[in-house]
Amino acid sequence: MTDSELINAYFEWMYQLVCDDFNKRLSFRKLLARLYDADFQYSLPMDENRETDGIRLRYRFGQECSYDDRIIATCLDNRPCSILEMMIALSLRCEEFIMIDSHYGNRTGQWFWNMISSLGLGGMTDEKFNRDYVTRVIENFNNRRYAADGQGSLFRVQRNDVDMRKLDIWYQMQAYLNDILEI
Repeated sequence: MTDSELINAYFEWMYQLVCDDFNKRLSFRKLLARLYDADFQYSLPMDENRETDGIRLRYRFGQECSYDDRIIATCLDNRPCSILEMMIALSLRCEEFIMIDSHYGNRTGQWFWNMISSLGLGGMTDEKFNRDYVTRVIENFNNRRYAADGQGSLFRVQRNDVDMRKLDIWYQMQAYLNDILEI
């Protein structure tokens, strides 16, 4: 298997994690490919954990698809964590460690698409894809140029007692979950 074949297999694996059970009629390949091409950059020290989770996603792929860790390290670890990897890893963490409930089934895709909507990218199907717009959204997200309520980031809240720009991504997610669960 060539490096490019492994990278493609990894992308397809990530795509199916968040797209197979969600909105099967529409394609978001261009959007997810752009998010995969974009490096995740952080300014708050605790967000390094999100980067680490994104890198670990590569090894989860390797384990689930029977690729040796050395192959993953050689072919996939030659670049920084992408925004797509970070978001999917965060969606999995949300589902598997916080919100798991067999009554509702696996909602990993739901958490992912809620983040996409909060970023303002929910309408970016392949037919409506606007690369310049997506690039601006990515730059604003990476530089924390979004509203205090989180509009333009991964999580938007209704509360006005918290400035989402000052919270690391994990605590933004906690504020969001508390908001939607009315805790």
